[in-house]
Amino acid sequence: MTEQTDSGPDLDIVIPTLDAASSIGRVAAALSATTIAHRITVVDGGSTDGTRDRIDGGVRLLTAPCGRGVQLAAGGAAASAPWLLFWHADTLPGDGWEATVRTFMRAAKPGEAGYFRFRLDDPENDAARRLERMVAWRCRALGLAYGDQGLLIRRADYEALGGYRPLPIMEDVDLVRRIGRRNMRELAADAVTSAARYRRDGYVARPLRNLACLALYFAGTPPARIAALYR
Repeated sequence: MTEQTDSGPDLDIVIPTLDAASSIGRVAAALSATTIAHRITVVDGGSTDGTRDRIDGGVRLLTAPCGRGVQLAAGGAAASAPWLLFWHADTLPGDGWEATVRTFMRAAKPGEAGYFRFRLDDPENDAARRLERMVAWRCRALGLAYGDQGLLIRRADYEALGGYRPLPIMEDVDLVRRIGRRNMRELAADAVTSAARYRRDGYVARPLRNLACLALYFAGTPPARIAALYR
């Protein structure tokens, strides 16, 4: 259920969806449990699996053309709270996430943004643990936190940076590069993401494909072309 003070929410949570009926209800409920004055906005890109029917009445539902970058940009433009949290529809917040968000909102310096520790819901798989360690290194060394780790940022900073661009892919990398490695801060809580894609595509093949897309992006390949190759 959406909660806010008389002056409006302190935190706008934006979740893009596309055929996320199996997860969006549980994810929205977990985020709604916070006592931080908040508003959750789901931006749907044309789901056909009943996703919109799973949205609780206390959650704002918007529609936008399909594409995560387009949907995130639409959600960010509709936000009015001083803080924004961008979140994925297949990712649950880990234990202690609310206290961590509160602490960051109080203490963060202008320009800083927070991201959660990447975790997969595949607890018995050693390959999942190896991938988590690789992601942790990528974030520490390069400041490249992906969208499935969430992004907590002041709305003023988000708007000053130009927000999410309506890119077909790499919209998360594009924004965190503008934030800057030195301004990216790891939060002391997990973002627990569905491992379904890794189980389906393989714990080697999928990360390699992601790495290839990242390399193409850094080489200057247009995102539309990368998206076609990714698909």
